[in-house]
Amino acid sequence: MDYRPCLNLRQTESAIKLIKDTFQNNIAEALHLQRVSAPLYVMPSSGLNDNLTGVERPVSFDVPDIPGEEAQIVHSLAKWKRLALKRYGFKPGEGLYTDMNAIRRDETLDALHSLYVDQWDWEKILDKKDRNEGTLKETVRTIYAVVKKTAQKVLAAYPQLGQGFELPEKITFITAQELEDRYPGSTAKEREDAFAREAKAYFLMKIGWPLRSGAPHDGRAPDYDDWNLNGDILLYHPLLDCAFEISSMGIRVDEQTLLRQLKASGCEERAKLHFHQELLAGRLPCTIGGGIGQSRLCMFMLGQIHIGQSHVSIWPEAMMERMAEMGVELL
Repeated sequence: MDYRPCLNLRQTESAIKLIKDTFQNNIAEALHLQRVSAPLYVMPSSGLNDNLTGVERPVSFDVPDIPGEEAQIVHSLAKWKRLALKRYGFKPGEGLYTDMNAIRRDETLDALHSLYVDQWDWEKILDKKDRNEGTLKETVRTIYAVVKKTAQKVLAAYPQLGQGFELPEKITFITAQELEDRYPGSTAKEREDAFAREAKAYFLMKIGWPLRSGAPHDGRAPDYDDWNLNGDILLYHPLLDCAFEISSMGIRVDEQTLLRQLKASGCEERAKLHFHQELLAGRLPCTIGGGIGQSRLCMFMLGQIHIGQSHVSIWPEAMMERMAEMGVELL
């Protein structure tokens, strides 16, 4: 690949700040969100940690002043946010966002994945009557409009980035089943990449339940997103020629959906945990929420080919040598 970064390291750091400041200010205004503080670690007994696909191991450590307990570094704040909305007294139509920083020890290290994760985690209260696909799509359109607005400001400040990416006027919607039907015989990743080349920006909906082929498009934790009302925002990354996920989000489970998805996943024992008990007792608000990757968004808008160009992490020596040979400086 004949690639050279458009910005030097100091310009890159300035551009990252511009992207983060612009995006978070505009998304807060567009979705009516208030910034709040959030935990870096939680207790396992709370049931608040994101179990992701169910096989990832959280980083944990003992707490000498709390004998017999180990704290876990969060994987995300998907469940914590819902409790916070209730505790802080948010009303329907209002929401929160926070800077979520996590360590995912079992992540495969490559151009798109790091041990370190940074994202804007956000959550908003809905009226139960708005718990539908129309609300989900309208929220996706709002987020995409903020992405485009941020990109315009970045390109005005750094016009040399103009050839680095393409954002269509509107985002396309497609379900996981429709994607499988469109590309029969392809893997899930191949399907995502192929459609990204066509649509440039799309929201892949209804992820979690098995497709007609017998397997789900991708694994999803059973206890926060409703698998019929969720999805991922994917953009086309021209330098890597692939689908580039910047957000996973959805309308959250209600009592009935939680029980159905826990059973389908063989995770019925989670119903005994504090978060799940609160939800099953009807004491948590109906919400929509998700995570938007901070470094992912920067990587895309700055025309970068490695996530390490947008945040500091650790990498295999061979990977760093390969990037150096290409003139790519990792932060």
